[in-house]
Amino acid sequence: MEDIIYKILGAILTIITAFVVGITYGGLTRKVIARVQNRVGPKFYQNFFDVLKLLSKRTAINHGVMQHFAPMFIFTSAVTVLMFIPILHDGLFFSNFSFHGDLIFLLYIMPFGPLGMALGAGQTGNPNSAIGVTRGLSQMVGFEIPFVLSLVALMVQFETTSVTEIVNIQVESGVWMIFSNPFAFLAALFAMFGMFRYAPFDIVGAPAELASGPASEFGGKYLAIMMSSSSIFTFAKLVLYVNLFFGGAENLVELLIKTFILYMVPVVYGLVSPRYRTEQSITYFWKWPLALGVIGMIWAII
Repeated sequence: MEDIIYKILGAILTIITAFVVGITYGGLTRKVIARVQNRVGPKFYQNFFDVLKLLSKRTAINHGVMQHFAPMFIFTSAVTVLMFIPILHDGLFFSNFSFHGDLIFLLYIMPFGPLGMALGAGQTGNPNSAIGVTRGLSQMVGFEIPFVLSLVALMVQFETTSVTEIVNIQVESGVWMIFSNPFAFLAALFAMFGMFRYAPFDIVGAPAELASGPASEFGGKYLAIMMSSSSIFTFAKLVLYVNLFFGGAENLVELLIKTFILYMVPVVYGLVSPRYRTEQSITYFWKWPLALGVIGMIWAII
């Protein structure tokens, strides 16, 4: 009975932590980008006010059932992915619902949100939404292949499909996976650039061209749910990377340090890179990241 209570409390605390951290990281990113562009920028907590403001608004736009379901698809996918990732490897409340084979489950469930969003955006009839969805799905095909190869390399090398067991291997050996299989890490790192969609891979929203792309017809509470989902999903992906390649974290302070450093890599890369076209983005992922993923697989087998 106590285990169930701990699981429930841990799940609630995990969602709250993911939302707060994800929203804060997004606000810090806006501040960093503004400073680089010689602007003052908004306060780092401005995103919290934006979400609250959007939740208080109503929208009269109605394009059908799938438009209403699309934000919930994203939110459900983000929370589900988060619930099956152990946040702290020694935490009583943050082990969540991880199980043997959860890494394979995560590979299947992570694309669920973007696919649901594609259905909802496609029903709006807005050409910007359709173009953004097309670009997003094309880019997803590009970065998913090296990402899957890097994770399969880890599963082959250490003969486990459990995130918790991979963390325990790193803790017991004292060697992070970034050193055990650096090629798999680099493939996953480059794939992460596409996942977070900062420049040069921000072809989905492309504000100068598509007026936010798939989110063009979504405002008010819909946009608030999408912002919250994106923040939770960002935190979930960062924690997954920390667990797989950086030995996990024993406490929240260590977790925040590792996730923030990892999060700033695509942000800083985007600051010095112009946006790619769709075909350039796919070509990018199918060159060095794909080659590194293949080398990581060979490394794991040898």
